[in-house]
Amino acid sequence: MAGRIPQQFIDDLINRVDIVDVVDSRVALKKRGKEYVACCPFHNEKSPSFTVSQNKQFYHCFGCGAHGTALGFIMEYERLDFVDAVEALAADYHLEVPREDGGFNPQQQEDKTAIFDVLQKASKLFEQQLKPSQKAIDYLKGRGLSGEIAKTFELGYAPDSWDYILNQLGTTAETRTTLLKAGLLIEKTASKYYDRFRDRIMFPIRDRRGRVIGFGGRILDQGEPKYLNSPETPVFHKGQELYGLFEARQAVRDLKHIVIVEGYMDVVALAQHGIPYAVATLGTATSQDQISKLFRIVPEIIFCFDGDAAGQKAAWRALENALPVLRDGVQARFLFLPDGEDPDTLIRKEGQQQFEQRLHSATPLSDFMLDHLAEQVDLSSMDGRARLSELARPLIAKIADGVFKDLLLEQLSKRIGLSSRLLQQHMPSGNPAPPQSQQQTRPQPRHKIQRTHTRLAVALLLQHPEIAQQAALPEALHSADIPGLPLLFKLHQTIVQTENISPSVLLERWRGSPDENALTQLMQWDIPKSDEQNRLKQFKDSIEGLQKQHIDQRTETLLNKENITEQEKEELRECLRQKANQSP
Repeated sequence: MAGRIPQQFIDDLINRVDIVDVVDSRVALKKRGKEYVACCPFHNEKSPSFTVSQNKQFYHCFGCGAHGTALGFIMEYERLDFVDAVEALAADYHLEVPREDGGFNPQQQEDKTAIFDVLQKASKLFEQQLKPSQKAIDYLKGRGLSGEIAKTFELGYAPDSWDYILNQLGTTAETRTTLLKAGLLIEKTASKYYDRFRDRIMFPIRDRRGRVIGFGGRILDQGEPKYLNSPETPVFHKGQELYGLFEARQAVRDLKHIVIVEGYMDVVALAQHGIPYAVATLGTATSQDQISKLFRIVPEIIFCFDGDAAGQKAAWRALENALPVLRDGVQARFLFLPDGEDPDTLIRKEGQQQFEQRLHSATPLSDFMLDHLAEQVDLSSMDGRARLSELARPLIAKIADGVFKDLLLEQLSKRIGLSSRLLQQHMPSGNPAPPQSQQQTRPQPRHKIQRTHTRLAVALLLQHPEIAQQAALPEALHSADIPGLPLLFKLHQTIVQTENISPSVLLERWRGSPDENALTQLMQWDIPKSDEQNRLKQFKDSIEGLQKQHIDQRTETLLNKENITEQEKEELRECLRQKANQSP
């Protein structure tokens, strides 16, 4: 959905969540004093240096320097960009993410809510129709599926009727319009509709929140198409979704890899036989969006295809779409099945253990790519080796610069008999590094920064925003030439103008700004434990120190100035008077 997410929604979301719950659901935390600790999920370590502060709603690793809010943790841990992280965090709390700036249309949102509602109702109706249909039950049993796995995936049956869903749910003109938008009906003529899915096993397709967004329908008898998918709708975009992803994340809390297969039945059969981490594309080639989504969840993807020419062709398209989203730390591999087999049939023949052995020995993307290209040339000749280099160049150029790309060039250099240094000279430069929000680079541990009046005042406001309501900032400081004062005033103003703002909300307000790094460092400052009155006194003392610094600077400037005006003379006298009255 287009449009910016309203700041108020982001603030409310961050205020609602508890970072301890967010982190603990992904990394097991242990209570230690007033904080929680764990081994850092972002670098290898044997003893815990990763801490989570419930008071600050902030995490920090003393080993690698990783730090941030609950939202920042979701971005880092699940490899999501900002918008996806907001949506993922909102989904955990069953909140719908609104949009503004033209992207959020209340009527459009209401339409989507109605579409989700009819899709869920249709899914339940299909599920209810499965058990009474002996034909459908016999088909699923014939495919080796159990009632338990059918229940897990909420499989259903669309009766052999032109108007089953129409009669059940389309009782008004408004609901018929919604059913049409949801892809459940087809309009024959004006105001005349019939059911899209008839006499088919129904596979509900879910988004990451578990909502039904569409269906895949498998015909029981002979006929075309064998599989019929929901059309593109306001809530369903087949090039972005994957069948079984929601179920896989429900079944395996800490997914290490995901297998991409071509059919719904393959996903269900693999899950029944102990491999619940398979997903399927929705009748299209595996898209870059789908691959990118999976790499945010797991570090390894295994593409599983038939070994025939069609499977090889599909695998090559998947490889081409994977190259631009590859980065250091993730891996793609390819498994080609024996002729005449698909995952559904092979897992039933071999069982879980042998099938997983096949997965473990799947071909790395680099080997598949170079082997496939090498088949097109004669490597025994210089011309053939040069041709291999030419074929590989545009593909390797799609990969972001990094260790993986360097190793791939090294592998190619060995095949063609040219040093990687010389080969590199003939290669076009790769894609620029991904945006900072998508990089998985580790920040360095923080260095201690000098404590100044400005930094202490900012740190106190950041960690204890309630101080801003109790202490104003002197107008005279607006003209002061002291580093950090503009940030102090902006922070103070933001707190005063925002009700119930928290430290984590403040940090998110400055995400992506030039001052973000300074604020995250100041959030990590250990301000001596004290009560509210002492914190307020510390803040006021810091402001008083800034005033003295400003008076000293202004006095020196005026004393050293030639041709001083009468107004400036009066200002100098006032500065000298204030200096004389300052406490020693």
